[in-house]
Amino acid sequence: MSNDLDSIPCVLMRGGTSKGPFFLASDLPSDAKDRDAALMAVMGSGHPLQIDGIGGGNPLTSKVAIVSRSNHERADVDYLFAQVRVDEQIVDLTPNCGNMLAAVGPFAIEAGLVSPTEGETRVVIYNVNTDKLIEAHVPTEAGRVTYLGDAEIAGAPGTAAPISLSFADAAGTLTGKLLPTGLTSETVDGVRISCFDCAIPMVLINASDLGVTGGETPAQLDADPDFMARLETIRLVAADRMGIANASGRVVPKPVLVSAPSDGGTIRARYFMPHSCHTALATTGAVGIATACATPGTVAADLVGRIETPSVVTIEHPSGTLEVSLTRDERGEIVAGLVRTARRLFEGRVFLKPLSHGQENWTAAA
Repeated sequence: MSNDLDSIPCVLMRGGTSKGPFFLASDLPSDAKDRDAALMAVMGSGHPLQIDGIGGGNPLTSKVAIVSRSNHERADVDYLFAQVRVDEQIVDLTPNCGNMLAAVGPFAIEAGLVSPTEGETRVVIYNVNTDKLIEAHVPTEAGRVTYLGDAEIAGAPGTAAPISLSFADAAGTLTGKLLPTGLTSETVDGVRISCFDCAIPMVLINASDLGVTGGETPAQLDADPDFMARLETIRLVAADRMGIANASGRVVPKPVLVSAPSDGGTIRARYFMPHSCHTALATTGAVGIATACATPGTVAADLVGRIETPSVVTIEHPSGTLEVSLTRDERGEIVAGLVRTARRLFEGRVFLKPLSHGQENWTAAA
C-alpha cells in the first residue's frame, strides 16, 4: 500500500434510483471542513467523469450517506446526506435524498446500529439535513437483511425486496413552511409557479407555460439551452422569495415541470436536480409532488382536481411511474408513503489523497 494515500471503510449501495458510498460517521473526520474535503476526494469532484474517485460522473451517482446511532429520543439512527457536485468541488448538505434513504435502514442493520427482528425491521431515521423523521420497514430474515424480492421500481433494473418508507411531518424541511411564500401560486417572469416545501423545496411549473409538453425526454430538455436558462432564472427568483440564500450554488429548490398524465397516472412530472433533468424521479420529489396534488390552489392541484385522502397518487416520470400513498395523521396532516428497493454493491476501503494536498481549494456549501 502506498504511504501517500489514506483510506476509509466504505460500503457502496444502491438506494432507489441513486447510488453512492455509505459511511459510519465515526470513520470520517470530525471536523466538517475535513470531512467534506474527504468526501470530494473520495468522489473525485472537479472532473466531469470523476475519474480520480468513485463517483459516476452524474448527480445520481455522486451522493453520500453518513450514518450513526441517534441521540434523538424517537430515532434509531441519524442520516446526513451529502450531494457532492461532479464538476465543482462543492458539498451541498441542504437537501435530503429519499432514494439513498431507502438504503439507510439496511446499512444500519448490517453495521450493527439496529438489531433485526424476524420478518421485518422497523428503523426510525432522523434526517439531519431537514430535521425530520422517516420510518423505514426493512425485510429481514434469520437476523439478516433480505435484498431479494419481487418489488419493481421504475429506473432500477430487475426486482428486489420492498422497503416501505413513511414521511410524516414532511412539510417545511428547509423553510419551515409548506408554502414558504404564504401563497399557493404566484407569478415569476410571466409564468405561474407554486413554491412548495414538503420533503424538499421545489418550484412547480405547468410545462405548457414554458412552451413544452412535459413529455419530453430528459436529454431533450437538457439540450435546450434557452429553456434551461429560463428555468434557472425562475428557480433563483423563487428561491429568493422562499428565503433560500445562495441558491445558485445549491441544489435547492428543485424545479419541477408538471403536466396532464399520458398513461393512466394522476400527473406527469419532469424533475430537475436542478441543472439537469432526472432520468426517473427523486423520492423526496415524489412526496412533494403528491402532497402538492392534494393541496388546493397549487399548480399541481389545478391539473389533477380535488384529491381526497386516503388515496394513491401515481406520478408518471421518464422511466415509468411512482406511486405515493397519502393518508392523514391524528392532527390531520398528510403522511406520504412509498416503496423503494436497495442493494449492497460492495464493501471495503476507499482510498483518497491526504487531506493536506490542495485542501485549501475545496469548499462546502453552507
